[in-house]
Amino acid sequence: MNDQIVSVPDARSQQDVRTAPPRVNSAAVAPPRILVVEDEAALSLLLSYNLEAEGFIVERVERGDEAELRLVESPPDLVILDWMLPGVSGLEICRRMRARDATRSLPVIMLTARGDESERVRGLSIGADDYIVKPFSVPELMARVRALLRRARPDRVAALLIAGDLALDRENWRVSRGDRNVHLGPTEFRLLEYLMAKPGRVFSRAQLLDSIWGFSAEIDERTVDVHVGRLRKALSLVGERDPIRTIRGAGYSFDETFGKTE
Repeated sequence: MNDQIVSVPDARSQQDVRTAPPRVNSAAVAPPRILVVEDEAALSLLLSYNLEAEGFIVERVERGDEAELRLVESPPDLVILDWMLPGVSGLEICRRMRARDATRSLPVIMLTARGDESERVRGLSIGADDYIVKPFSVPELMARVRALLRRARPDRVAALLIAGDLALDRENWRVSRGDRNVHLGPTEFRLLEYLMAKPGRVFSRAQLLDSIWGFSAEIDERTVDVHVGRLRKALSLVGERDPIRTIRGAGYSFDETFGKTE
């Protein structure tokens, strides 16, 4: 797989380095591992797909007792934990995690259909780091996953995505190309981030809708074309190479050769 998008200064040419801030060398660092504990098969699959698209390694289990075994055998970097589970409840799993040294500081996002304030307080009080009520926005969940991992394991999540003269700063929500700032709306920023994280991978319009707007969004697939058009206009001035590829009949991808042949 191509390594053009990096956060390593010496993996780039000297002319690229002059416009980029210092960053952590992550070339040899394995992607974060995430354990998804969810007994609803469709939701578990959706979470797994989106997390893997972000570059994470994902393991899925459906029962609370299975999750207990995995947490003891090989603790992940983060757990997405459903409240109601067969075997052992998510609430009890979280309580036991906080009682063990090996998992005491492991980030936990609790998923639940319980939206009452008292229930949220209960979940957070037993040790969950974050709490999301179903149905939820997939982009929001992905943002919370990255935020928790940055706080808990800053060495495992690159704050910068860089390709050629294009740089995306996840922490400060900024994009630059060469010496100029690129002004993007929130949707265009998330779209660029999603494509840059997997250079060369082709995403259909339906996949982008699910990942950027959320699986429950009731909008037309042509909306994707509109936002890709806005993104292209903002990224590339006259004479500059367009980093976004259109694959006819398939979708869009970030050009994996961008920055390599210029």
